[in-house]
Parts: sequence; C-alpha cells; structure tokens
Amino acid sequence: MDIVKVIAVGIITVVAVIILKQIKPELSIFATIAGSLVIIFMILQAVGVVIVDYKNLLDKTGLNSGIFTSVLKIIGVGYLVEFASDICNDAGVGSISNKILLAGKILIMIMCLPIIKNLLELIINFVS
Repeated sequence: MDIVKVIAVGIITVVAVIILKQIKPELSIFATIAGSLVIIFMILQAVGVVIVDYKNLLDKTGLNSGIFTSVLKIIGVGYLVEFASDICNDAGVGSISNKILLAGKILIMIMCLPIIKNLLELIINFVS
C-alpha cells in the first residue's frame, strides 16, 4: 500500500466535498462515502497480505484457527463500525453515529464470548 496514494485520494475527496457543499450540499455526503470506500479498498489489498502472513504463522504454531478467525472478525467489526460512525458524523447525524458505536461494542462483546470461554477452558486444563 502506497500511503501517498491514500493521502492523495483523501485530499481529492476533501476538495470535492468542499466544492459540493458550496454547490449542492446534499451531494457532499456521497462524495465522502465514495472517497472513503476508495481508501478502504486500497487498504484491503495490504490487509490481505497481512492476513496471509498471520495464517502461515498460525499454521506453523498449530493453534486453533477458530480463535484467529474470531479475532479477525472482531477487528473487522471494529473498523466497519468506526467507518459507519464517521460517515454519520460527517453527515451531521451524531445520534445515529452513537447508536452504531453502541451496537458495535455490544456485537464485539458477544463475539468475544467464545474466545473467553476457550481461554478459561485452557486455563482450567492447564491448572488440573
């Protein structure tokens, strides 16, 4: 991932949003979403490489891949919730942003339960 490209897309998006706010303010949110999605797709390419590296490391250690998958899902939910919340804040709807954040936190808590359960089982087996 070339950070210069990400910064360039970000600056172009900001300029487009500023111009659209002066001409047709209701369209500026769509420019924000489009620019954000372009940046996310640029980042996903780099994330794919990291996930493959983690998977290879996981295969070498022999650890439970279900835990690794759960952790990746939790991280993904966190980033998606933050992205959606920021879009809502950009649109000036902070109350919806807060609800999205709350829902994300609850979902992450629910998704952590199997990991905590496995960790407790591991500790119990280790102690006994």
